[in-house]
Amino acid sequence: MSNYISHIATVEIPVSKLDRSVNFYVDVLGVEVEFKGEKNAMLSFQSKGVPTIFLVETAAEGKSLSFANSNDGVEHSVIDFYTPSLRELHQWLQEKNVEVGPLNLNQEHGLGGFGFKDPDGNLLSACICCIKGNKPAH
Repeated sequence: MSNYISHIATVEIPVSKLDRSVNFYVDVLGVEVEFKGEKNAMLSFQSKGVPTIFLVETAAEGKSLSFANSNDGVEHSVIDFYTPSLRELHQWLQEKNVEVGPLNLNQEHGLGGFGFKDPDGNLLSACICCIKGNKPAH
């Protein structure tokens, strides 16, 4: 086991229009802009131990973050954001005209989530799950 790495520091996301994406992430995720350059921006949740988001403007339009599960063909996000208010977030994103997928809840285990897309089509996900020390909300 390596003692050199303790956690994820930042997640980098490709975007085609930096200003539009910064506005989306600030509005939808509630992050703050730590730094904004001409072609990149560092966003933060302002919470200790939580990775920052580094948006990088790129000309690779049409290529978005996601992958297909080779077992069942389901498209998966690369990033899942935790929320204790899954139903409320799902409804709020719909009201903001964000493209969202169906709400999936397992009442027996208290687990669930749904996908949503940023302006470039990057698939993100919101989930409620059992993280060490956290109990699922019902």
